[in-house]
Amino acid sequence: MADVSGSELSEEKEAEIELKKRQKRPWDELHKSGKIGITPDLPETLGFYDISAVRRREQREAADPSLTRFISAELTRGYFLEHNEAKYTERRERVYTCMRIPKELEKLMTFGFFLCVDAFLYVFTLLPLRVLLAVLRLLTLPCCGFRARTCPYCRRSSGSRLLQPAQVCDVLKGLIMVLCFSMMHYVDYSMMYHLIRGQSVIKLYIIYNMLEVADRLFSSFGQDILDALYWTATEPKERKRDSIGVIPHFFMAVFYVFLHAILIMVQASTLNVAFNSHNKSLLTIMMSNNFVEIKGSVFKKFEKNNLFQMSNSDIKERFTSYVLLLIVCLRNMEQFAWNPDHLWVLFPDVFMVVTSEVAVDIIKHAFITKFNDITADVYSEYRASLAFDLVSSRQKNACTDYSDSVARRMGFIPLPLAVLLIRVVMSSVKVQGALSYTCVFLGYLGLVTLKVLNSIVLLGKSCVYVKRANMEDKLFETPAPPPPSSTSSSKTPSRADASCPTPPGESKMEPAPVTLCSPPPSSSCSVTTQPSPRTDLFPPPPADHSPAAPPPRTPTPAPEPEPPAPPLSKEEGEEEAAATELKHRTPKKDLLEIDRFTICGNRID
Repeated sequence: MADVSGSELSEEKEAEIELKKRQKRPWDELHKSGKIGITPDLPETLGFYDISAVRRREQREAADPSLTRFISAELTRGYFLEHNEAKYTERRERVYTCMRIPKELEKLMTFGFFLCVDAFLYVFTLLPLRVLLAVLRLLTLPCCGFRARTCPYCRRSSGSRLLQPAQVCDVLKGLIMVLCFSMMHYVDYSMMYHLIRGQSVIKLYIIYNMLEVADRLFSSFGQDILDALYWTATEPKERKRDSIGVIPHFFMAVFYVFLHAILIMVQASTLNVAFNSHNKSLLTIMMSNNFVEIKGSVFKKFEKNNLFQMSNSDIKERFTSYVLLLIVCLRNMEQFAWNPDHLWVLFPDVFMVVTSEVAVDIIKHAFITKFNDITADVYSEYRASLAFDLVSSRQKNACTDYSDSVARRMGFIPLPLAVLLIRVVMSSVKVQGALSYTCVFLGYLGLVTLKVLNSIVLLGKSCVYVKRANMEDKLFETPAPPPPSSTSSSKTPSRADASCPTPPGESKMEPAPVTLCSPPPSSSCSVTTQPSPRTDLFPPPPADHSPAAPPPRTPTPAPEPEPPAPPLSKEEGEEEAAATELKHRTPKKDLLEIDRFTICGNRID
């Protein structure tokens, strides 16, 4: 038994050794060297793998390609997208961004449109009342007495200004509108319409393009003329004057508003001719001109600030086109004796113009954001910047009126458009009898109600947008005064400082820290308080130093401009202060610094 078991074990060992020898192939090293591809199924002959057959098959496949094998490989070829996950995730996000652009863009356009409506209605509703109040103040001037130091009725000192700066600007706006409206009576709208109607279609197309360019140029330079007039008229008297005077500036402003109103009238007449043409060829060409705008702007390089300028320009163009359509409808309805059936004839053309404007804006912004890797959330920042302008204009010590702020931000100047609309309405609608004047008065009350409701809603929405964007702290930031000996920093102020310069005498005044729309129970919200008179710009009257009189300034001491630093010299201290100011200032990156309308879409002033 022992011999049998021993023989069996020896046979098993020999079988294992033989199996190991058989498994050890001489071509294993070839597999490791890479000379022959590793294949799981090799042809087997008599228990051995035929390496030569494998080589012959690989050579035959490489030297003799088959169409059937190529088609089979194309039909069964696979690939794995997860090997480049980052790339395809980015492409999917771009698609989602393009899908979000219409919604976010229309939110911005709607908010900006109602901002333009608010500034436009201000000219018809509140501006006449403000001018009336300023005139009443001038008429009641003798009640104060010229020799009295302080008037017992209005508490105004004899050395102060007759009118506040805001009232002076309101009176100038009212005079400009009255003079331009009187001059517009000498321009015949019907003669201009027939003169344009007699031109050929191509010539009218060229004229319309030239009018668009001229409108942008006028808008860019017009607000500078008006700002120069307002500052020249309200500049403190003790300063050294370096201007040509108020009267030349006033005539320049009147001339500008008159020319701009005529320009818009020619635009409206050209659009009216396109509406009334039989074959609608001119209207089709004008609408196709909007799509040419896509070619001129989509393939340019845009940054966030450039896109903000273009968005503001699109808001202004959309509102202006709506007002032009209103003028065209009024003129056409007048020619057809206010027949309501004719309004349905005009409706398809009006719908085509509005639809083309919206479609062009959506396509243009979608591809600009795609090519420049700009997210759709940037339009929320733009909306917050526009809301910041509205909220800051309602502060106690606001720098400017909101209508002027909209004009600087969007290039929308309401005065020429308002003059033209009043001219067209008065020539189209005949007011005769007491009932007609009653309807006019009721219409005026309706416009005032609409203006007030629109302002309230916009102010509430603006507070929400400013809070959501965490811009509350910027409302109450005061720019630090430059060092007295620092000439380089004082000559090149930032745009945020230049947009609201601190007048002399107010540099040491510090605003009270008020939280936006969350006031304490004993105080009112800062965005609804009225501005205080700026009496510190003028020589104060001789005051009797009584202990009951409150001090004009806040008891908070002004911060020291520069603490004494023994290790640093004077020049090193100035360089450090200038470097600190440049470090905290981000030119051409903050949206609040872009306060100038430009006609070039890819350029920042």
